[in-house]
Amino acid sequence: MSLPTQEQFKQFIDKSKDVLILIPENPSGDAVGSAWALYYFLAKKNINATVAFSNHLEKKYDFLPKPEKILTEISGARDLVLSFNTTYNKIHNFRTEELPDKFNIYLTPEKGMVDPRDFSFILAKFKYDLMVVIDSPDFEKLGKLYEKNPDLFFEVPIINIDHRSDNDNFGQINLVDTTASSCSEILSHALKEIDANLIDTNIANCLLTGIISATESFQNKKTTPKSLQVAADLMAKGADQQVIIRWLYKTQPLHILKLWGRAMTNLNWDEQTKMAWVIFSIEDFVQSRSNPDDVLLVLEKLQENYSEGKIFMAIYNDTPISSVVIIKSAQKETLEKINSFLDGNLKRNLLEIKFNHRNLTEIGESISKKIKETSA
Repeated sequence: MSLPTQEQFKQFIDKSKDVLILIPENPSGDAVGSAWALYYFLAKKNINATVAFSNHLEKKYDFLPKPEKILTEISGARDLVLSFNTTYNKIHNFRTEELPDKFNIYLTPEKGMVDPRDFSFILAKFKYDLMVVIDSPDFEKLGKLYEKNPDLFFEVPIINIDHRSDNDNFGQINLVDTTASSCSEILSHALKEIDANLIDTNIANCLLTGIISATESFQNKKTTPKSLQVAADLMAKGADQQVIIRWLYKTQPLHILKLWGRAMTNLNWDEQTKMAWVIFSIEDFVQSRSNPDDVLLVLEKLQENYSEGKIFMAIYNDTPISSVVIIKSAQKETLEKINSFLDGNLKRNLLEIKFNHRNLTEIGESISKKIKETSA
């Protein structure tokens, strides 16, 4: 009879020595809170942990103590072994030499000459003995971390923590609870079962940050009596709800607020398709002192503030003669339908299309018209 998932989770953690914690690129507050909490929890158990994610981390999480080991790309996770068969000839000595364009290894045999046939190259085991993937329904959402290191995901055991119904259950252990408000709520239960005494104020703050972020400060439909109870338990551990809310919702960087303000003055709304779309000009970026990398964050804020909206689109020029369109929707089927006639790059709830055309208004109106026609 197999052990319950929670007990398996505890056993995997207890026997691990080097854990890699992976979260999606451009991570959510839930992913950050969960990853940070797990990192500090493992540290208290004297387990070496590393957090990895690609792209950037928003400034609003600066109030949380940052893990010392954070990677934006995985390198040095696996050694290449130069193996020498010493059955007939022992290695008496060796030395290395590093040159500008090469690295030499000199071997001195015990007798005679070194036979090249006695050499072989072997890939060693990955240095990580466990990976914990948080807030990612599949490997693709991890972006470059997965694209550049696919072998890692098939050779190292994985614990998968998520609350989405479309999770692929790709882990050896899947802590997936679709009734939970967040990954932070799931992890709170899991860590409490391992050792509640290790959950200190810092870890509690990280977990509560994740829950508050995922539930929009307990105001959206993800909020349940269970999530409120978990939050209360974390506050009893010293988590400061007011500080978390102040940082998450009241301290947006000035350039983001300025770009958000300019977006609101240029907002277009289509009642038929429930689509909100906005054009960002070069002047918008210059006047707000922002850049195209900030567009996604503004688009997410647009999605958060228009509850009746189903499709959200942003358009900007990436060069003087070309443009980029970003479309978000909570429904993947909607994006797939749009992509069928736009042929862009679709990843989960985000569709990106490039146009060799610079007129943003024409592009926006053309796409809006096509979406109307296909939804009629």
